[in-house]
Amino acid sequence: MSIKDLEPNVVWKNFYGLTQIPRPSKHEGKVIEYLVSWGKEHGLETFKDDTGNVITRKPATPGMENRRGVILQGHMDMVPQKTSDSDHDFLKDPIRTLIDGDWVTADRTTLGADNGIGVAMGLAVLEDPSVQHGPVEVLVTYDEETGMTGANCLKPGVLKGDILINLDSEEEGELCVGCAGGLDVSAEFKYLKYKTKPEYKGMKITVKGLQGGHSGMDISLYRANANKVMARILLPLIEVFGVQVVDFTGGSLRNAIPFEAEAEIVLPPENVESVRKLIGNIFDEVKAEFGDSDPGAVLYVDDVPAAPRYIQGSVMLRAVKAMIACPSGVIRMSQMMEGLTETSINMAIVRTERGRVSVHSLMRSAVDSAKADLAVRVRCIFELAGADEIEFKGGYSGWTPKLDTPMNKVMMEQFEKVCGYPMKVMATHGGLECAIMGAKYPNWEMVSVGPTIKYPHSPDERVNIPSVGRTWEYLKAVLANVPEK
Repeated sequence: MSIKDLEPNVVWKNFYGLTQIPRPSKHEGKVIEYLVSWGKEHGLETFKDDTGNVITRKPATPGMENRRGVILQGHMDMVPQKTSDSDHDFLKDPIRTLIDGDWVTADRTTLGADNGIGVAMGLAVLEDPSVQHGPVEVLVTYDEETGMTGANCLKPGVLKGDILINLDSEEEGELCVGCAGGLDVSAEFKYLKYKTKPEYKGMKITVKGLQGGHSGMDISLYRANANKVMARILLPLIEVFGVQVVDFTGGSLRNAIPFEAEAEIVLPPENVESVRKLIGNIFDEVKAEFGDSDPGAVLYVDDVPAAPRYIQGSVMLRAVKAMIACPSGVIRMSQMMEGLTETSINMAIVRTERGRVSVHSLMRSAVDSAKADLAVRVRCIFELAGADEIEFKGGYSGWTPKLDTPMNKVMMEQFEKVCGYPMKVMATHGGLECAIMGAKYPNWEMVSVGPTIKYPHSPDERVNIPSVGRTWEYLKAVLANVPEK
């Protein structure tokens, strides 16, 4: 059975169409062409703005002309994550989807339900003649995952509606009315390379099998961070046994918790067995500490030919100490909303290349002053460690909740009618484009909803089939009951 055969068919066939088009962030040319062609084939006003955002408009259905205009919004790009044994090419290959009971997942890659399923629902509204709605626009934004480029570059005055329904939430039954802001930080240590002694032995250390996940939604699950684990292993090896680091590679995306990391080292031959034993002991400690949240953690220690050169030891030691000292995870939980992370940081990417050790982290907070304070804390850590460059970029403020709005009332009432139980009003620690776009369109009422998606930004990503059907029925009911102008 293919996902094209699932119900509601109008949603799933559009999601299937998106899975057939490579669309990792920064490589959305093909999906832009697809969306523009799709709109024109359906006889709808469709255009691409200067950035790559695609906007499609459909007039109100008969009798609904006096309703306020609604913008259904999602993003076209997906996070390209795969397991180490996958040969998938995100620039060329379609996503291979699998049906696993009540879930749709992918074959050892991210699925792209974040946010392809939301985009598919927007297209379904445009396509399905049975849906009753006022004037509707579907906005599909460019490059959300690596910098919210489309939202940042969206021009005021382009969109006509004044109600935004973002379809990028990932828990059925939750009405999201606020989100955290974010800030990227990069620290770099310049290094020289030195010639390896002839008698030295080579070794490769690999940490894998961690769950990873979305650095906003899943950070409060306290999963292990592969970069932090590797730094924890390397520090005593360097300090006690004269190990030199050849390479350190961990993580791949700024907004994903790293689930794999590897390091290549060279060391004196007399220390090989002691180093192996110490690595195993440290990893056993990690396994015990994260036994509930990351039970699948795996360690490989392999003998390899000694590399001819290694990274300057004094620099690598300072960089590893900074990685250990720099926080990664939840900093503070919200005192206003139970179970909501207020402030966090994810040490997302570590690289040693072109003469630099680079450490990239993403900070999030619903409180701008807390985010600024965390930035100072991180800056001080890397300055004290002697980093040559520290850069902050991509900062944006959070989306402040507004609870008592006419559209919120509609959203709550229709959910209980369709699903039979009250909707939960909440905010998310993930970054939503609402925060950025709302600053350009201050008259908008904004909400975010979506079906249940688990483990986004990881190869375990999956979307719940029944929740897609219920969310679709709910969305149709909401559109039929939008307030009058």
